[in-house]
Amino acid sequence: METLMHREMITEITVHYQALSKLVPLQAIPDATAYEHAASVLHQLLDAGAAEETHPLAGLVESIGRLIADYDQEHFPPVPVSPEATLRLLMEQHALTQSDVPEVGTQGVVSEVLNGKRTLNVRQIKALAQRFNVPASVFMA
Repeated sequence: METLMHREMITEITVHYQALSKLVPLQAIPDATAYEHAASVLHQLLDAGAAEETHPLAGLVESIGRLIADYDQEHFPPVPVSPEATLRLLMEQHALTQSDVPEVGTQGVVSEVLNGKRTLNVRQIKALAQRFNVPASVFMA
């Protein structure tokens, strides 16, 4: 009796799994076409409110998001950014000149850092991280 119930349950799960897997990605994303499909499905689910933890499809949103993130990490790894490039970007975003960054030192010292002739020390890194509210690691090579 119990074996028959298990078989029926497995059959039912199989039918539902096959139907669901035709609509949404349930396994690793193999290529760009499948990635685009996964992103489209994710956006549709988010638009339907499935981002809310209490939504019945919240777990599916999380699973698809994880599959997309795994694909991104494998196919689009982050490009390392130098500390001087990070500092330059933050200065541009905040419309700062070299003289406006006393945490690094004088305008001449800032210039040397931005040109890669000098590296930031621990004190400078801590001060910059605090000023720009970013992790100190963004200023480490």
